[in-house]
Amino acid sequence: MVTSKYMPLDGANAVSQAMRQINPNVVAAYPITPQTAVVQNFSEYVADGIVDTEFVPVESEHAAMSACIGASAAGARVMTATAANGLALMWEMLYIAAGMRLPIVLTVVNRALSSPLNIHCDHSDSMGARDAGWLHFYAETGQEAYDNTIKAIKIAEHADVLLPVMSCQDGFITGHGVERVGLLPDEAVKEFVGGYDPKYALLDTDHPVTMGAWDFTDYYFEHKRQQSEVLNSCLPIVEAVSKEYEQLSGRDQAILDCYGMDDADVAIVVLSSQAGTTRSVVRELRAKGVKAGVVKPRLFRPFPATQLVDAIKNCKAVAVMDRAISFGAMGGCGPLFLDLTSALFNLGVQLPVVNYIYGLGGRDTMPSDIASAFADLQEIAATGTRGELVRYLGLRD
Repeated sequence: MVTSKYMPLDGANAVSQAMRQINPNVVAAYPITPQTAVVQNFSEYVADGIVDTEFVPVESEHAAMSACIGASAAGARVMTATAANGLALMWEMLYIAAGMRLPIVLTVVNRALSSPLNIHCDHSDSMGARDAGWLHFYAETGQEAYDNTIKAIKIAEHADVLLPVMSCQDGFITGHGVERVGLLPDEAVKEFVGGYDPKYALLDTDHPVTMGAWDFTDYYFEHKRQQSEVLNSCLPIVEAVSKEYEQLSGRDQAILDCYGMDDADVAIVVLSSQAGTTRSVVRELRAKGVKAGVVKPRLFRPFPATQLVDAIKNCKAVAVMDRAISFGAMGGCGPLFLDLTSALFNLGVQLPVVNYIYGLGGRDTMPSDIASAFADLQEIAATGTRGELVRYLGLRD
């Protein structure tokens, strides 16, 4: 284990620092709130000669991911960042990056999608891209955003993965919020991520290859099956890299953060920054004798189904909090709820689960809101009656 140097950093700057230490070959980017500071800070490292990255300022986010795809196919280590409508403008290219098995790392500083226009946090942007074939990490803090960025490079470039990774954090809440963030020594990060020597690269003229070729009815189906199998089978690699990073940094890197779950009767499952508020409410409830718990997945794709079900299977009632709506899904529920209830069904576990939609467009979710959700869960546990499937926290009447 090495000693980290602790600094007051916002989440965007924490990611910029990780990118500086990784020193990628190419960064192609376009600014969009609340992501702008990530690439703005990094561009200063480029201008000052601190890194030798080729920084490509482009005319749009579609162009940014297009340039990243070209650079990655050529054999470069590639990173970028975006948010919200910028991610939506990349949409076509997200599928191409994953289908071509290019290990690009993309920081997403989560922001609501228009319309109406909103620049504050929810998870609609990255959740909309959950089926594009990328791995998805979600950070609760600026520290986790930093750690996830470094791990993402090593996971993406692993010879048995070779898939792009989204490393997400909450816009403004962690992206602009200053916290105590521990930075590993530059040399330790450099050694951890290692060099990138792709097996296939367009610029390796001694071993010519074709990439992005026409793939008609003859082999497209088989290639999509292969792509799915890789993503579904890479969880052990994610866990191994996370364990290696934990040993290096001294910081816990489990894909599930469980608090109070050893004996919890009621529990909430929630991603990202809201986990901290939920954890504080759980501490207060436990002081009053309520057996409450909280589960925070750090990884969403591939979905850690077995681990999540194991964490909650002994509860009497569970709530899933979603900062996004899957429009048209059953009752207007959220994507985390859909995946978790599917996992429960397929693993043969029956327990009452309700869905809370919260925080859309940056709406604050207060401790009292979380406490009300736990009160609902206690009633469900006591009566055995679930009641309304999809509920809303902090919604005006």
